[in-house]
Amino acid sequence: MIFFLEEITHHMEQNLTIAPVLHNEELASLDNNNIRAITPKQYIIAATSDNTRRAYQSDIRHFIEWGGLLPTSAETIMHYLQQHAEQLNPRTLVRRLTALKNWHLYQGFPDPTSHPMIRKTLSGIKHIHGKPKDKAKALTVETLIAMIDYLRASPRLIDYRNNALLQVGFFGAFRRSELVAICWEHIHFVPEGIEVMIPRSKTDQDGEGQVCAIPYGDKNLCPVTALIAWRDKSFSAGFVFRSIGNNDHLKEEAIRPNQINVIIKSIAKACQLPEVNLYSSHSMRRGFATEASKKGAPFGAIMRQGRWRHEGTVLGYIEEGKRFDSNAADIILKHRDEKTSRTAEQIQKREHEHSASTDPNERRS
Repeated sequence: MIFFLEEITHHMEQNLTIAPVLHNEELASLDNNNIRAITPKQYIIAATSDNTRRAYQSDIRHFIEWGGLLPTSAETIMHYLQQHAEQLNPRTLVRRLTALKNWHLYQGFPDPTSHPMIRKTLSGIKHIHGKPKDKAKALTVETLIAMIDYLRASPRLIDYRNNALLQVGFFGAFRRSELVAICWEHIHFVPEGIEVMIPRSKTDQDGEGQVCAIPYGDKNLCPVTALIAWRDKSFSAGFVFRSIGNNDHLKEEAIRPNQINVIIKSIAKACQLPEVNLYSSHSMRRGFATEASKKGAPFGAIMRQGRWRHEGTVLGYIEEGKRFDSNAADIILKHRDEKTSRTAEQIQKREHEHSASTDPNERRS
């Protein structure tokens, strides 16, 4: 059985992995009165994050719009890879193959992506067309202070919100999805600062809950006082970081995750920072790990604050921030400067001694 383009929407809706019937956020918000309305299909859907599902949907649509049919064959996928090898990043092609694999497996068809030649072809594409992954520019403490100073000088409601957003986001090392989902009910004010309950996150899909503690700071940086100032200007219930409309109209819904990228870029541009386009929501999380390591924070404390699962991710951030610390080339250059200086002094001393010991008559001749 082959699915054609006009049929694909129906079959994607039936697919347990690719198409959502109810978003995970909606499933999590169901109370005891309507929990029985959840179907077995929706439980299976909830096993995959909404972001992953949306990415898979996009990948499947791209394959179909290109001319692929489902179920497909290894030969067709080989042709698809060849057609897009120079157009798409190899990492994107890897995700496309993962989406096709899941579609076939959950529809009960053999997986065409498991063919050895598919993997071999993909490796060749990586070798020829692979390029470094674009990385968000890490937000340093100095840059953060400059941005906060700019926001503090403004009386606008949106800048009160953005001040709290940046500081809480940075010192809590929050993912953007976590940050926009914070509600005032999740925040517990304690003498040391605040404790933020994260009901669900990328590394806690089962909803066991994680707590992020953020202490008070000083006059330059203090996420707690920035949050209190924002609370005094907004509501003390519902989403913390709400959308703001015209005439400072505070809406009930939270800002969208991708809006954080726009917010950070706009503030960086207003502060006339270099390489504005390299900043994103990930700059806060990446910058926290880098700056915490520079200040001597233990590796385990950094992992705990950012709720990272994989040590390699954090080590990568830390190493990027310490490229000039204990730098082997720097040691050679400094050693060379010291040695060159001593050698020059020795040469000058010998020349002086030789000049003083030489017979004046010999010098005249």
